Amino acid sequence: MLRVLVSGCVGGAAIRFNETGVPVDSPIWRRWTTEGRLVPICPELAVGFPVPRPPAEIVDGTAADVLDGRARVREASGRDVTELFRAAAHRALQRAIDAHVALAVLVDGSPTCGSGYIHDGTFSGITVPGQGVATEALRRHGIPVFQHDELEAAAAALAELERSSG
Repeated sequence: MLRVLVSGCVGGAAIRFNETGVPVDSPIWRRWTTEGRLVPICPELAVGFPVPRPPAEIVDGTAADVLDGRARVREASGRDVTELFRAAAHRALQRAIDAHVALAVLVDGSPTCGSGYIHDGTFSGITVPGQGVATEALRRHGIPVFQHDELEAAAAALAELERSSG
């Protein structure tokens, strides 16, 4: 049975930076839960960030740039948290490898887990197409990442992977 890495806040756990979760009401989610496919992780909590925590955004580059040492992740106060975010990305990747996951479903908009959009680095609420540092690390390793609202596409990809792995 193939497994799915998921953001710890997807499903409703109130562990996001602002003490909220992302509720999911989907037969796909319920089936995966019953089947024991879900491998949850909050990369930020895994490296010691508290709940709540200050908002953080990628500045002066992309998630790839952060992993490659060419861009930073900063909190709204200006505090540089780049190394913690890099560690969070590596922790998520290691969890995925250890659990032999086939794909990931991560919360969008996050500087860690975003897969379709992130905030633009100005702390003004503006979003731009992009991905978070954990998503970048997972994709570099060949693990497909889906947004939390793309469960049907993720389920189709998982079914195809199961068919092809026979």
